[in-house]
Amino acid sequence: MPFSGRIAASALLSSLLLTVAVSAQAQDSAAAKELQRVQPRIVEWRRDLHEHPELGTHEVRTAKLVADQLRALGLQPRTGIAQTGVIAILKGGKPGPRIAIRADMDALPVTEQTGLPFASKVTGEYRGQLVGIMHACGHDAHVAMLLGVASALAAMKDQLPGEVMFVFQPAEEGPPNAGEEFGAALMLKQGIFADFKPDAVFGLHVWAGLPVGKVGTRSGALMASADEWTLTVHGKQTHGSRPWDGVDPITIGAQILLGTQSIIARQVNIAATPVVLTAGQFQSGVRFNIIPDEAKLVGTLRTFDPVVRQDVIDRFRRTAEDFAHAGGGKAELQVVNNAPATINDPALAQRGRASLENALGAGNVVEMPLVTVAEDFSQYATAAPTFFFFVGSTALGTDPATAPINHSPQFLLDEQSLQVGSKAMLQVALDYLNQPTQ
Repeated sequence: MPFSGRIAASALLSSLLLTVAVSAQAQDSAAAKELQRVQPRIVEWRRDLHEHPELGTHEVRTAKLVADQLRALGLQPRTGIAQTGVIAILKGGKPGPRIAIRADMDALPVTEQTGLPFASKVTGEYRGQLVGIMHACGHDAHVAMLLGVASALAAMKDQLPGEVMFVFQPAEEGPPNAGEEFGAALMLKQGIFADFKPDAVFGLHVWAGLPVGKVGTRSGALMASADEWTLTVHGKQTHGSRPWDGVDPITIGAQILLGTQSIIARQVNIAATPVVLTAGQFQSGVRFNIIPDEAKLVGTLRTFDPVVRQDVIDRFRRTAEDFAHAGGGKAELQVVNNAPATINDPALAQRGRASLENALGAGNVVEMPLVTVAEDFSQYATAAPTFFFFVGSTALGTDPATAPINHSPQFLLDEQSLQVGSKAMLQVALDYLNQPTQ
């Protein structure tokens, strides 16, 4: 190409990019105004959902509220996915990328102790036990914020490039009955992306460990994988006064549990990658003077590296079997992976962080450390690159280090985080959709 032609081509490209930038700024402004307009509705939705929480796969009322609001935006929601999940696709008026934005909908088996005027008084059954039910992890806020983002994007759909799938997912915390699948894996299995292949999937989570106004993220590994393990120790029942006539599964179980901590302290290089192995249940026996036949321990394993994960599981199984054999019993370990590690795609994380800084200012975007909680949002990485970030939810003036953390019955979300989170997610979505075509 002659030099003059290259200059002309360069000028044309610059003009095109400038036009795209100006158009994107206009879209951002229109979307931001709409999001600001619906902020009171976002608060109303969140409070309504908080007062009426539902456990995983039981989010019937929540799903209806979501579907009704999406229909009011002119969308055609598809319901009943993974039992109570809802999706809807917004088609922009211009060509562009496809993205999905996900919010989880389920609450926890926790009895609320916040004293809020809209506090939950709901009870239900969780794995055979009557429990209080509370949005102790902030999923009510996630649903409300995504409805707000959907409202903002729908208001400018004629100028919007690309397509957006809004994913309202059940059972991120898991279903109330053991053995059932978590929501993200089941939605994927039932084909939410069969006819809609996203170029990227975005998600967020409110987080008591950050003050309101701040958001946090990191490239690469962000949250741990979550394994649920069950250890069954088989012994031999006998009278409590004559332990030598039987095999005590409680003592063996205690020895195994202490042995697992030696695995972490002495056999795993936790300087290279964190590992957490925790028992949350130890059940055995019915009477003070009977050594029972069986003991059962249930807990969780958190890792960031699949190779380390398998190594710890192998060591756990060997430790359990060896202690049981030494005591004359038997041990069986079962491990179920509920969620892989949440890993932010590096290229997407770089762009996502720039969007967060654009929305909130660079000083309000913090680098997160590795977080040992888990999220089944990680399942979506099997379909497309993913980007996930945390939204601070602790009120200013309260030290996030001492604030009740997510899953606490005192978990208290500052509602200013609704505006921060929805604004941040809207910017992430708009920036990705408005990227210049190559």
